[in-house]
Amino acid sequence: MSHPSADSASNSSSPSPAAAPRLPRRWRRDWGEQDRRLLEGPRSRWDELKTLLHIGWEFLSGFRELHFIGPSVTVFGSARFPRGHRYYELGRQVGSEIARLGFNVMTGGGPGIMEAANRGAQEAGGHSIGCNIILPKEQSANDFIDRLISFDYFFVRKVMLVKYSQAFVILPGGYGTLDEAFEAATLVQTGKMHEFPIIFMGVDYWQPLFDFIRNGMAPARTIDPDDIERFLLTDSIEEMRAGLMQTPFKLFAGKPLPRRRWWLGE
Repeated sequence: MSHPSADSASNSSSPSPAAAPRLPRRWRRDWGEQDRRLLEGPRSRWDELKTLLHIGWEFLSGFRELHFIGPSVTVFGSARFPRGHRYYELGRQVGSEIARLGFNVMTGGGPGIMEAANRGAQEAGGHSIGCNIILPKEQSANDFIDRLISFDYFFVRKVMLVKYSQAFVILPGGYGTLDEAFEAATLVQTGKMHEFPIIFMGVDYWQPLFDFIRNGMAPARTIDPDDIERFLLTDSIEEMRAGLMQTPFKLFAGKPLPRRRWWLGE
């Protein structure tokens, strides 16, 4: 089976430690306001139109930034694990192995496991991408990103992380990680997305969740038994690698890469 190649940005030396956040003025002023305003209920038609235009612009900007990146794997995980934590180091290994397979490594662009995966990709000579969003506690992009795209809206960011990925690796995390993981699973389950691999890393962390899926949800018939097999749970980098090798490359075989159009400013 042939594997896709991704643009690489070799960087054998470790970048400097994360610096203090340097945020655009509008983010320093009103981080989090865009999603909150969208979800607060009906507003004036003018305000709703401005919101629609803003959302459309974010989608267009994301599409333009990511259109030419090539095959990628998204790594999800908590922003709260510090450097040196065993899950941080696992994320670093995961990012390196994904890059060695020829994929871009894409994350939410923040600290913690996202930083670890981006860092591992750079250390392995791969291409590291961050789709960042501003939050009150974890609001700075990490320093191990070759291409950074920032978003105001959570759902636009999630679309980008799914749209441009051919597999997903889920490391320990909280509500956001679960949201992202099960959105990908739902899209696969309902046939809205190809059967891309969904790999959970960190057996001791995720085992209670898998026990609930197997012993609670499946017997209650809220999912089909086959839905359990959509996931791989492992601590092994080798098993993760084998899982990523199941990415349906044939779907993209012979499909020409997008061509840049100078008259579109690409």
